[in-house]
Amino acid sequence: MIWQKYGLFARRAAALALIAGLWEFIGRMGWVDPFYAPAPSAIAGAVGGLFADGEIYKHLEATFGAALLGLGLGLAGGAILGFIAALLRPVAELLEPVMAMLNAIPRVILAPLFIIWLGIGLASKVALSFILVVVLTFFSVYNGIRDVDYRLVERVKTLGGGQWVLLREVYIPSVVTWVMGSLKVAVGFAFTGAVVGEFVASSRGLGYLLAFAQSTYNATLTFGLIFLVLVFVMILFTLSGMLERHLLRWKYR
Repeated sequence: MIWQKYGLFARRAAALALIAGLWEFIGRMGWVDPFYAPAPSAIAGAVGGLFADGEIYKHLEATFGAALLGLGLGLAGGAILGFIAALLRPVAELLEPVMAMLNAIPRVILAPLFIIWLGIGLASKVALSFILVVVLTFFSVYNGIRDVDYRLVERVKTLGGGQWVLLREVYIPSVVTWVMGSLKVAVGFAFTGAVVGEFVASSRGLGYLLAFAQSTYNATLTFGLIFLVLVFVMILFTLSGMLERHLLRWKYR
């Protein structure tokens, strides 16, 4: 099993190395204009330069702060609203259409509105990350509770279990599977909200640097920043997967 896991990792790394090698070869042969598609070595140099002068750290702090704060608030808010809506039908009748409407639209279009309401500081980026995550988490929790077998609920009640017992022994274990299944997507959404918010209007952050690179037609810096965002999201993605495997270890045995 372990060898299969490392074998898969080695094959993926080899495929990426092959693509990067071909890209570098094509760039060095002059078959593509480096203005549009700079070679991987040039992109690596741009990323290294960002870390060498230390300028990148305040931008990483801004993006990570907005993304992680939006992720935490979105998970908490979505879980609370999902529980309330699933257990109280009148609340669900009011809340479900609103969440469905928010889920149907591309929520990043709300970025300009949050900038107007909350300014170009941290709050507007957190708000955009929050609205992206809260809808996803709401439906995960809501559907998780609604998916519980009613015969199990009736049996617990018949044996004397109250609402607290149902919540602790039935609803929460059912919801954890749904929430952990969507956590990886939520991490990506949180970073999307933070970067898009910074791209629209900000004074620092990876989105701000992307806007600067775009305005100066600097494709090398743009590729480098996209690479950085991918690396950080993949790290959080991996940590989310490890947390999922730990909390749902009974499922992966």
